[in-house]
Amino acid sequence: MIRAYKFLMRPTTGQQGALAAMLADHCPLCNGALQERRDAWRHTSKTSVKYGGQSAQLKDIRAFDPERQGRWSFSSQQATLRRLDKAFAAFFRRVKAGEVPGCPRFRGVDWFDTVDFPRGGDGCRWDSTPHHPVARVRFQGVGHVKVNRHRPVAGRVKTVSVKREGRRWFVVLTVEQGRPEPLPETGSVVGIDLGIASFLADSDGTFVPDPRHDRKAAARLKAAQQGLARFPRRRARDRTANHQRAVDKVARLHGKVRRQRLDHAHKTALGLVRAHDVIAHEDLKIRDMSRAPASKPDPEMPGGFLPDGAAAKAGLNQSINDAGRGVFLTILHAKAESAGREVIAVNPRNTSRTCPQCGHIAAENRPTREEFHCVACGHTAHADTVAATNVLRAGLARHHANPA
Repeated sequence: MIRAYKFLMRPTTGQQGALAAMLADHCPLCNGALQERRDAWRHTSKTSVKYGGQSAQLKDIRAFDPERQGRWSFSSQQATLRRLDKAFAAFFRRVKAGEVPGCPRFRGVDWFDTVDFPRGGDGCRWDSTPHHPVARVRFQGVGHVKVNRHRPVAGRVKTVSVKREGRRWFVVLTVEQGRPEPLPETGSVVGIDLGIASFLADSDGTFVPDPRHDRKAAARLKAAQQGLARFPRRRARDRTANHQRAVDKVARLHGKVRRQRLDHAHKTALGLVRAHDVIAHEDLKIRDMSRAPASKPDPEMPGGFLPDGAAAKAGLNQSINDAGRGVFLTILHAKAESAGREVIAVNPRNTSRTCPQCGHIAAENRPTREEFHCVACGHTAHADTVAATNVLRAGLARHHANPA
């Protein structure tokens, strides 16, 4: 199996400048390749440009600009073009499926933050000084960079990536490993319901509170963004020192919230995986859940619109996005696969309206967000616990119908 390791790098001042220059030179390469594809498609011949043709031009590009493009790894430049090719393949797949396409866009230097090296030893080398007590990674044109290796890397390194997050630099390794030993069976199964008032509720009646990291940091973020708004929009090289400090402060606060959200998701998923053999959850469409309501014209007032509850929906969308449910489910599936557990996604339709005692389905069974009261048999419970119980039943039905 493939596992990713992310380590903080500690480059010197000169190495930080070299890493930034590497990103700055890969960015116009990607934008130029994108422009070539757009121009070819807009031509009357509707020519299609592929990765092979653009990769073949790299030799001439490097020879024409040896001071910038010529000093970086050839393989990393191929990886940048390959990323663009994958983005276009996903774009055409979404167009064919009738989804929102989202065409690949041009990126500014501040938005281009990753360079990939597809093979270890080709332009980069992980643990380039293996007998030294400090781990280092070597990049062509940068040198040996110290790495804060907080845990050992087990397996064969496949790819190495450089990633910039604010003022910090990270190295991301993808490692090929053998399948780990599964955790011992516990004989426990559980269903979980991802709610709004709480992060999740399980079928055993346990609730995990929502940490609401974004709400807690809202005041500091608001003040930092107001401070940033006082400066006119400028390119990074044209910013004053105060302007750059305001940009860094906003980025630092957003980065802290993101790390807190990931930490909570990892710890919650790990607890579920260690305690249960089978975990059932709702197959949620996060993008559809956080979509703004469509405006409806008012027939009695030309140019006006009917009330659509957009303000209330905006608050609900903020809670949905703050909880990071999509990230949590991705982490849960990955940890379960490593531990030999089974995670089952079931249809969420009517899970909170179905009585677990008599099976009666009605919207009146849930008079409030937290209360469940069956109008047929009188069963009462917390609505999220009822939903988790119904999710578990549906998950066990699929588990028994399709045994591993």
